[in-house]
Amino acid sequence: MVLANPSGATAVPNAGNDQPGSSPAPTANPAWTAADGAALYGVDRWGEPYFAVNERGHVIVQPRGDRGGSLDLVELVGELQGRNLGLPLLIRFDDILEDRLERLHAAFERAIAQYGYRGRYQGVFPVKCNQQRHVVEQLVESGRRWHFGLEAGSKAELLIALSLLDDPEALLICNGYKDRRYIETAILARRLGRQPVVVIEQADEVERIIAASQDLGAAPFIGVRAKLASRSTGRWGSSVGDKAKFGLSIPDLLATVEALNSANLLADLRLLHFHVGSQINDIAVLKDALQEAGQIYVELCKLGAPMGYLDVGGGLGVDYDGSRTASGASTNYSLQNYANDVVATVRECCESHGVAVPTLVSESGRAIASHFSVLVFNVLGTAAVPGAGQQAATGEALIVRNLRETLTLIEAIGAGAEADLSRLQEAWNDAIKFRDDALAAFRLGYMGLPERATAEQLTRACIEAIVARLPRNGSVPEDLKALGSALADTYYANLSVFRSAPDTWAIEQLFPLMPIHRLAERPTQLGHFADLTCDSDGKLARFIDAGQVKPLLELHEFRPGEPYLIGMFLAGAYQEVMGNLHNLFGSTNAVHIRLAPGGGYLVDHVVRGDTNAEVLEAMEHDPSQLLERLRIASEAAIQRGGLRISEARRLMDHLETSLRQTTYLQE
Repeated sequence: MVLANPSGATAVPNAGNDQPGSSPAPTANPAWTAADGAALYGVDRWGEPYFAVNERGHVIVQPRGDRGGSLDLVELVGELQGRNLGLPLLIRFDDILEDRLERLHAAFERAIAQYGYRGRYQGVFPVKCNQQRHVVEQLVESGRRWHFGLEAGSKAELLIALSLLDDPEALLICNGYKDRRYIETAILARRLGRQPVVVIEQADEVERIIAASQDLGAAPFIGVRAKLASRSTGRWGSSVGDKAKFGLSIPDLLATVEALNSANLLADLRLLHFHVGSQINDIAVLKDALQEAGQIYVELCKLGAPMGYLDVGGGLGVDYDGSRTASGASTNYSLQNYANDVVATVRECCESHGVAVPTLVSESGRAIASHFSVLVFNVLGTAAVPGAGQQAATGEALIVRNLRETLTLIEAIGAGAEADLSRLQEAWNDAIKFRDDALAAFRLGYMGLPERATAEQLTRACIEAIVARLPRNGSVPEDLKALGSALADTYYANLSVFRSAPDTWAIEQLFPLMPIHRLAERPTQLGHFADLTCDSDGKLARFIDAGQVKPLLELHEFRPGEPYLIGMFLAGAYQEVMGNLHNLFGSTNAVHIRLAPGGGYLVDHVVRGDTNAEVLEAMEHDPSQLLERLRIASEAAIQRGGLRISEARRLMDHLETSLRQTTYLQE
C-alpha cells in the first residue's frame, strides 16, 4: 500500500537534524516506484492497517489504523536520535495497542449480535506476553471500559496484576504452578474486591486450594483447565492432548469436582479453561477444540457447578507473512472469523442442552501486542568477496589463467532468452574445478596468498557473469539457479538477535524485516544480517516470501557514511522478556509514542537501554572495582615506561565513558 501525503500524516517538525533517506527518490530508474518497494516487502499484506509506504519511499505508521493520523517512521527515528536516543531503538506505539483492544472487542460484539448470543465477552491480557510496566499499565487503562483483565502465570506476575488491576469487574486469571502462598494471596485478593480466578491445572493443586480455603475461611473463584483430546497443529501443537504440560484429564476433572463438592467449594467453581497453542494457524483446530470444550462445560454445569465463564485461552494468531494461509507464520482466518467461531460454537453447545451461555474469555496476548512495537536498527557495513578487477599479472599461475579464460568464455555467451544454458553449465563446472584446484595448490604451498585472492575474485566474477545471463523465465538447472545466493552480501547489523529477536534463533520465528527508507529505489543486492555477537547463530537469514521462506532479502547497496535503517515489525509479543544478555548486549533504548490531538506526536515515556555498567552488575561484576583494577594496572605501566600519563588518562576516560554508555555501537 502506498499513501501519498496521507491526511494528518505529520511528525513534529524537524529541528534541523539531517534525516536518513530524506532526499528525493532516485530518478535513475523511473520504472521503479515506492509502490514497487511496498509490494516487494509485502507491506500491504502483513502491515495493514498500521504500516504503509509513502511516495518518498519511507515507511509510515498509522497507529489508529483507518481512523486517521500517521507518522513518517524515518523522520520519527531521526528526531528521536536528536533526543539522544541512539540505535537500535524500540518504538512502541501505544495507539496501536489501544486499537488492537478495540478491534478485538468490536469483533466479539459483532459476533454476539449476529448470533444472538445471550452472554458477553470479557478478555484478559497474559502478562507473560510483555511484562514491561508501561505496556501493562497502558493495557489496563485502555481496557477499563470493557473491564479488560490480566492473566498471571507466576507469583511475580500475580503481584503485578494485583497492584495494577483495580477494576472490581475485571478478571484476574491465575494460571501456572501455585504454592500455598500463591493460593492464599489470591483468596485474600478476593476480599480486596478483586476477581481472582485460581485455575486448577495440576491435580495436586486441589488439596492445596481446599486446605487454604479452610484455614482462611474463604475461597477464591475457582477454574479448571481441561486437557483436550482435540489435536492442534504448528509449533505449539503439543499444548493439547495427553502430553500437554498443563491441564486435567477427564478422570482428574471428575475427581476435582467431587473433591470440591465434598469440601463445600463447588459453588466457587466458575470457569473452564483450555488452550490449543500460542499461534493457531488453522481455524479448523479451534473449531474442534471449541466443540469439545463446550461439551465439557455443559457437563460441569450438569454436575452442579455454577460456572459462568469459558476461557478459550490464547492462540489467536498473527499473520506475520501476510499470506493468509495455514502456514506456520500466518493464519487462514481473520479476527472476525475467530470471534464468530467462538461465539457460534459455544452457543450451539449450550443451547442444545438448555444450559445458559457463559461469559467468553480469551487470553489473546500475541494478537494484542505484536503490532505495537517496531525495532529500528542501523547497518554498520557489508562484506562480500569482490569480483575480478585487475589485469592478469606476469607469470600468473596456470590455474588462475584457466579461471580468467573461463570468465572470458562466459562473457561471450548471450544473455536472457539467448543464453546457451548448456554452455553456461559447462563453464560453471570448469570454474568449480579450477577454484578447487587453486585451493589445493595453496594448501600444498604451490600458490601464494595474492594468487589465491585472485582466484577467489575470478570465481565470484564467473558467478556474477552467469547469473546476469540466466533467463528470467523457463527451466534453469538447479545448480545454476542457486548461484544467485552465492552473490549475497552480509549486512552487519547494530543489534543482538539474542536480546531483541530471540525467537528468530530459538524457534525460527519469522518477523517482517525491511528497509524503512529508499523504497522508491530498486534494491540491487541480496543479503542477510549478522548481529554484533560473537556467535554464528547471531544472524537473521530467514525472510517472509508470501507464504514461503527465503534465505536472502532484497536490499540496497550500502553507502559508507550514509545511514541504512532496517525495521523489524510485529515483534511486540514475547521478544523483550525472553531476550538474554549474550555477549552482554543489554536492552535497547525504548520510547512510547502517541499521536497528539492536533497532529504530530507525543513522547509519552522514554526507557533508556542498559548501560555497560548495568549489564556488568547483572553478572555480579562491580564496575568501580573494575575501574580500580585498571587504574592500578595503568599506574604500573607508567612506572615501567610502557604508558605515558596522558595515555593513561585517555584510557581511563574511555573506560569511564563506556560504563555509562549503551552496550551497542555508537555512531
